[in-house]
Amino acid sequence: MQAAEYNIVKSRFEWSDTVKNSDENIMEKVALFIVDKRKAFYLLFAIAFVFCAICIPKVQVENDISAYLPESTETKQGLDLMDREFVTHDTFSLMISNIPYNQAEKMTDKIEEVGGVKEVEFDDSEDHYKNSSAIYTVTLDSGLDNEREIEIENEVKNKFAEYDCYTYSASIDNSSDSLAADMRQIIMYVAIIIVLMLLFTSKSFMDVAVFLIVFIVAAVLNMGTNYLLGTISFISNSVAIVLQLALAIDYAIILSHRFAEEKQTKNSHDAIVAALSKAIIEISSSSLTTVAGLAALMTMQLGIGKDLGLVLCKGIICSLITVFLLMPGLLYMFSNAIDKTVHKNYVPDISFWGKIVMKTRSFVPIIFALVIVSSIFLSSMCQYAFDQDSVSSPRLSDSKKAENKIKENFDVGGQLAVIVPKGSYDKEKKILQDVEEYDGISTALGLANVEVDDDYCLTDKVTPRQFADLMSLDIATSRVLFQAYGASVSQYTPIFQDVDSYTVSIMDILMFVHEQMDYGVIDLGEEKNSDINEVYDKVSDARDQLEGEEYSRLVFTYKGKNESEEVIALHDKVREEAKRYYDDPILVSNAISALDLKSSFSGDNQKINLFTIISVLLILLATFKSSSVPVLLVLTIQGSIWINFSFPYLMNEKLYFLGYLVVSSIQMGATIDYAIVFTNRYLELKPEIGKKAAAIEAINGAFPTILTSGLIMMIAGFLIGFISTNPVISALGKCLGRGTLISIILVMTLLPQIMVLFDKLVEKGAFTLKKKEKKERTGIVYVDGRVKGYINGYVNGTIHGMVKGDVKAIVENMSGPEDEQKQ
Repeated sequence: MQAAEYNIVKSRFEWSDTVKNSDENIMEKVALFIVDKRKAFYLLFAIAFVFCAICIPKVQVENDISAYLPESTETKQGLDLMDREFVTHDTFSLMISNIPYNQAEKMTDKIEEVGGVKEVEFDDSEDHYKNSSAIYTVTLDSGLDNEREIEIENEVKNKFAEYDCYTYSASIDNSSDSLAADMRQIIMYVAIIIVLMLLFTSKSFMDVAVFLIVFIVAAVLNMGTNYLLGTISFISNSVAIVLQLALAIDYAIILSHRFAEEKQTKNSHDAIVAALSKAIIEISSSSLTTVAGLAALMTMQLGIGKDLGLVLCKGIICSLITVFLLMPGLLYMFSNAIDKTVHKNYVPDISFWGKIVMKTRSFVPIIFALVIVSSIFLSSMCQYAFDQDSVSSPRLSDSKKAENKIKENFDVGGQLAVIVPKGSYDKEKKILQDVEEYDGISTALGLANVEVDDDYCLTDKVTPRQFADLMSLDIATSRVLFQAYGASVSQYTPIFQDVDSYTVSIMDILMFVHEQMDYGVIDLGEEKNSDINEVYDKVSDARDQLEGEEYSRLVFTYKGKNESEEVIALHDKVREEAKRYYDDPILVSNAISALDLKSSFSGDNQKINLFTIISVLLILLATFKSSSVPVLLVLTIQGSIWINFSFPYLMNEKLYFLGYLVVSSIQMGATIDYAIVFTNRYLELKPEIGKKAAAIEAINGAFPTILTSGLIMMIAGFLIGFISTNPVISALGKCLGRGTLISIILVMTLLPQIMVLFDKLVEKGAFTLKKKEKKERTGIVYVDGRVKGYINGYVNGTIHGMVKGDVKAIVENMSGPEDEQKQ
């Protein structure tokens, strides 16, 4: 029997007198440095861990998605203008149920006693009292931070703890605590699942302890370094740690398995050096598709994509650094403990499933093809939501429950701000009067309709006599005041002509009189000064909220859901009314924000999909050196994405748009790894045992890896989806869990079938064919891989180690799959 009759698949033969590959030399030097300097790395990681742990509570979290809108959008411009030009008082609604009106009326004074409460609005109209329930609009002082506002809201609520009461606010963010509680619960469950999965799939109990140390350090590093980013979104803050653990778990498993293999023929030191030198390239390659998918989020026009992509990519990098620099030292340190705690392998053999897959390959791909084509159509029909109130989560937060209770009794509308150039109170008054008459508009507020009394508004112009009557002044004093005002603004009509015909807006004359009182120029007596100061406070407060240096703000309350056709039509009507008087009025509301998010969605969707697919294809082209294999893999995962996003349409649910953008990129970037694991094994085995047997064996061999990382990500996604009380986070979780499950099913069923069915296409798409080189050496030979031939006697098996003797065999430098018929 000739040695030339045998093939050696993906083998590496090295002779002691032969110079090694330069890449291997570099990696071994790097690995040797990391292992030998492990104590220094222990110290560095300990310092970084403490620093990051201290920084975690200091991370600033942004809970408003509209804050991430592009600068060019109307909402972003309007919000920036309002922050710069106006003072905004946050408000909350307090509802007390089962209370008579006369008792409800007395509650107003109790609410006003709470420090930080500016005013309380309540009357006997149906807007405030209905069905034996009273609702109070509580306005807070300006300049309070969000934490203090939450304290005030809770203090007011606690005052009426003996009653059936609820509080709700659209402007005070009280979601942080409930989000944190949700994520603590989710992380606890995910941690338990990870431990159970690792115990099930690992080879040693001590391996699990090492994994947990690595995961905890990597997670803390990522969360702590978020402080350096300034502010992160509530989405990144909530899901990053869970996704980091689910996405990066493979890296630790790969290094651990490599170490176990190398220890069969080497001591612990040499084994970890060899394992790390091989794992660096393998893990880095594996992480590329994941990073590519996450980096695609950073191409979004909406800033939250950059935020989420950056935090998650940083999480992957933190995991890589921890696995490469910390884990080798831990494995070496606990090497003996790992050996002593080896346990039975609990992962079952699923060759039976591979046989079923091969037997059904004639019709299952046709079924999947029909499903995928249908899913393309159904997913395109999916209705997307751009306002958080349009979606719900399975669990409701206390705040959401209170909001629902209040809305059962009262029509709590949204607020629309119309920002226009200041200077014409007549135009503002006309807009306010006309819009207030529209169906769907509850209230209208601007300087032009703020009442001083039953007869006058702030911006109404009055004569000296009318002002004297309004403020209970004598006419002579009023005339002098008007003359002084005219002189101050270089208008001399009241001085040299008839002062009684001179008119000034109530707001302007009051501001002037108060200013002169402060200077000590005017003194109207203690009683009159007090009256002027009281009215001035009202004027000043209204002006701060409704008029800035360059712009005026008109505020309307509207009824209806933000994304309803009626509300959108109402906003269009208000815009047209404002355009009758101003060229470029700016509208700001949740409904406008939803429209801005919708307009950016289409472009972001196309960019993310294109970037993800192209980058993943390029990585796979370099990995497999084939044009056909990457296409088959990407089509498989893209098919799972189409199927995933056909479910919302079939379930008659709206899908929050971020759920699609984020999950589609993660699903392509992360679950493509499952397809890579199978395909690598399949292509390695096919030249030796044939395509059908290779597919069956590859399914069985890939199962532990896919089971570990896939199941963890799937369960983590579903836990987020069904535990989180935030509808945005919940939507992301459900989509991620469902998408991961579908990807696993397609990789373990459809992909093996199409790889076998399109075997000729796979071979033709290979860039190069295998090269055969005859190797004959005597002496010390290092062998690593599948060997079939003569090594001082017949050997047929997997060899990792050194052979002393004669080696005579064919070595194949495998660059592509060989035709099965040549076996």
